[in-house]
Amino acid sequence: MNMSASIAAPNHKDCEIHPGQAQERANRQRVFQSTRLSSIDALRGFDMFWITGGTDLVISFFALVSPAIAPFFRMQFSHPAWSGFTFYDLIFPLFVFMSGLSIPFSITKRVERGEDKKKLYKHVAIRTLVFFLLGLAYNGADFDPFAFRIAGVLQRIAIASCVAAIIAINTKARTQLFSIIGILLVYWAIMALVPVPYFGAGNYTQYGNLAGYVDRLLLPYPEKWCCYEFGDSEGILSTLPAVASAMLGTLAGQKLQSEVKPLDKVLWLTFSGTLCLSIGFAWNFVFPINKYMWTSSFVLFAGGWSMWLLAVFYWIIDVRGFVKWSFFFKVIGSNSILIYLLGGLVGFDFLEDLLGASSGLDLLVACLDVSARWLFLYLLYRKKWFVKF
Repeated sequence: MNMSASIAAPNHKDCEIHPGQAQERANRQRVFQSTRLSSIDALRGFDMFWITGGTDLVISFFALVSPAIAPFFRMQFSHPAWSGFTFYDLIFPLFVFMSGLSIPFSITKRVERGEDKKKLYKHVAIRTLVFFLLGLAYNGADFDPFAFRIAGVLQRIAIASCVAAIIAINTKARTQLFSIIGILLVYWAIMALVPVPYFGAGNYTQYGNLAGYVDRLLLPYPEKWCCYEFGDSEGILSTLPAVASAMLGTLAGQKLQSEVKPLDKVLWLTFSGTLCLSIGFAWNFVFPINKYMWTSSFVLFAGGWSMWLLAVFYWIIDVRGFVKWSFFFKVIGSNSILIYLLGGLVGFDFLEDLLGASSGLDLLVACLDVSARWLFLYLLYRKKWFVKF
């Protein structure tokens, strides 16, 4: 960097750093760079637990011990018919949020070290392609080449985290924040202003919304769509706001990676989560919270809950040091993609066919399902075999 010769040379004493201070600063930097936050794997595992047997376990447990409140949990562990929000609606956006959360700890850190951006772009491209192909393979698990679902969970994560990573490589946090705002406003404008034939503009019903109409035009094999009749919940247009979901995670990851005090990080996550929840709830009255369309209000509402959960996990595990209780979730989170891909291969439903359905048997089957999956992941964890995202 060139500097003007008119600038006075600094006083040497002012620039002097005590050797002990320099060593302490270097030690802090090494710890900062090498420490892996246990809360991230634990929260990721907490998220994946619910789609790898956890929901059946909780529902079966309350159906047996407290049938009066079991319907509440059944409602929370299922998606609304259309607009609205339940606990189950948080699982996928939290997964997307976590994919963005990992970006500062992998890609952005390499940017700060001055690595060649071409190598980073190559890394992002390969990662995106692998995830997209894994998603296609997962969708094609029935081996029917004439009814192949293009959209899917891993495909959405691949695209959203790819765009979020490219933005993170080239911009600072403030620009990323403005990018999130811009994406959410643009998506709202498109959904509100672009008319759908026979339904007009601003129609947010199942059969009249623009996102579903685009899916009907461009996506093949409607019998394979998920999860409603008139479009795909991981469809084309609704992937745009999913980028904002990943970028919210990126912002949170940058804050966790920063050198500010841990308590300040917790307060930032809590405040940001509250702000997202408030704006998402208010926006709901004109652009309803809806997972199927992945509306802008849904992005903020789910993002707010994601930040709150991250604040709680980070505070308890990494700040307060209460780690042991989270080991169960950490094992799952360390191989979350793998257990998602293999999730349908474990099952003990045959016991119900042999013995007949009952609340006690449902609970036993759910316990066996969760235990078998966890033990498999534990063996991989012991051997340090991880499939990362």
